[in-house]
Amino acid sequence: MRYKKHKFLLFMATLAAFTAMCTAWGQEDYLAVGYVPSLERSAFFEPGISGMVKWLDMPVPSSTFLPYREYFTASRLPRASQMSQAIGSPVQYDIAGKTPSGVYYGNGQAQSYDAYASSLSTPRNDLWIAGQINWTQYAVIPVGASLELLASVPAGGSGGLYKVIQTNSLKTDYQSMQFNPGYSSISLLAGQTGRHMLYFVVNNMPSNVVIVDVFSQAPG
Repeated sequence: MRYKKHKFLLFMATLAAFTAMCTAWGQEDYLAVGYVPSLERSAFFEPGISGMVKWLDMPVPSSTFLPYREYFTASRLPRASQMSQAIGSPVQYDIAGKTPSGVYYGNGQAQSYDAYASSLSTPRNDLWIAGQINWTQYAVIPVGASLELLASVPAGGSGGLYKVIQTNSLKTDYQSMQFNPGYSSISLLAGQTGRHMLYFVVNNMPSNVVIVDVFSQAPG
């Protein structure tokens, strides 16, 4: 029964991802510097599919990652478009003395941490990417890099992390987890290029979606 439930939730995650992409195709991309110049491979696809694949065609210069440098640790391994993918188990995270200066939402909107904290009068599940100074819900990183996800689960409990990877197709994955009350740290190794969309569900309450765009880095 649990397996069937997970399959249904994965189907819903895929459906949600398609819905999000359909919305995004009509708006600016999250990548503030604009689309990376690409081969016109996308011209061979329908308009929707074109928008999904055109930014994946070519490696990007290292400058693409500079606005997000505080959020990831680069790999020392050779560059590749695909390698092992790993998500760690939740580890209790003590936020005392580690509160960020600000938080950034997926649309680029910024807010001070104090203002964000004051909005938490109603308990909810939140997911963030932890940086050295700030937290964000969107980042651009090179393939092979790692980052730290922070899951805020006020009551804690059993749940799962859902991941959808968008390339020229969709790949969905689910990992069951036990979340601690408060904040939990989850390590993520980005082993595949593409758009990674992650969220978790605990006590039937979904978190927000975090988006990580993963590119190969051009030589030089």
